Amino acid sequence: MRRPNAPDGVRRIVERLEKAGFEAWGVGGAIRDGLLGHDDLDWDVATSAKPAEVRRLFRRTVPVGIEFGTVGVLDDTGVMHEVTTFRRDVQTDGRHAVVEFGASLEDDLARRDFTINAIAYSPTTGEIRDPFAGQRDLEQRVVRAVGVPDERMREDRLRALRAIRFAARLGFVIEPATWNAIVRSAPHLGRLSRERVKQEIEKTVEQVRAPGAAFEMWRASGALDALVPVLAGQDPIAFASSDFIPAPGTTGRSERRDRRRHHRIMSMFVGLPAGRVREATHDLRFSNADVRSMTRLAEHWLALFDVVSAAMARGGAPTDAVGCDNWPDTARRASSTHRGSMGRDASVRARGAVRRSSVRSLPAGDSYRVS
Repeated sequence: MRRPNAPDGVRRIVERLEKAGFEAWGVGGAIRDGLLGHDDLDWDVATSAKPAEVRRLFRRTVPVGIEFGTVGVLDDTGVMHEVTTFRRDVQTDGRHAVVEFGASLEDDLARRDFTINAIAYSPTTGEIRDPFAGQRDLEQRVVRAVGVPDERMREDRLRALRAIRFAARLGFVIEPATWNAIVRSAPHLGRLSRERVKQEIEKTVEQVRAPGAAFEMWRASGALDALVPVLAGQDPIAFASSDFIPAPGTTGRSERRDRRRHHRIMSMFVGLPAGRVREATHDLRFSNADVRSMTRLAEHWLALFDVVSAAMARGGAPTDAVGCDNWPDTARRASSTHRGSMGRDASVRARGAVRRSSVRSLPAGDSYRVS
């Protein structure tokens, strides 16, 4: 497993904190991705310095979350990195936490969600702190909660959805005790704001190459029943079809990225009445323009699905049925759903595997994986 490669700007931030007598460590997703061999410029730093001390040390800062100990520090190239004081949670309600400063690095790592995200790395010495065996779980491709899984889910209900996204994005499995805690957490997911749920859906379709499996796990865990009940009974083809729509990516025109994101999300609603699509997308706090767009696509979809599918079954293109200039978004979605239906058997098998949650031993001997 390779070492993370800190950008020069992060290294200089850490060096300045250490020179002033404070501890400073790279933490979070950049360390996880770096250990997996994926460079990540979005580095976060955890430090023993208090927010006021961080702001005195650096000329360009942004108070992005002072009450939670977080200061945005701009490096020499103008890139902002979040620098957060070591902290521990003293009170949580499933959405927000009251934190206490003055904690140790291990206290700070103990409040994190999963072992693979609870690893610290020193850009100056190369030392790794891994009190919860996150590197072992990276090697064994497992998402495992830090400490007691049910406690982690109660602290922040969003962690149930994050676990699924990490597993789907990285091709990992969710450790059984963690999965069971996710299932027990599902009835409480309604405590999450609709904005946070929408953001998690968008992150999933943006970051996961084949998001259909992730939303099948939402269904299997009970998350869809709690959050988007209209999708709980959807045909597996609807979720599988999102896998055949190109991912939004991080480059190119923003309009194209937005369009692909909407196509992936809208594919999950395939075949549902337009009124139910309107209600669900409005409830998820999509913009009025997005709600209108998705509702219109749903109307076109119901009107054109049969003729488009028939054209494609004959070996033609979806536009053979509707014309090159008519409803291109609907034709594109028909194409992805037709391709998804060709993989229906695989999708159904995957859905059954998630629901069966069969268990077998991991090499470590005392751990298990869900397959």
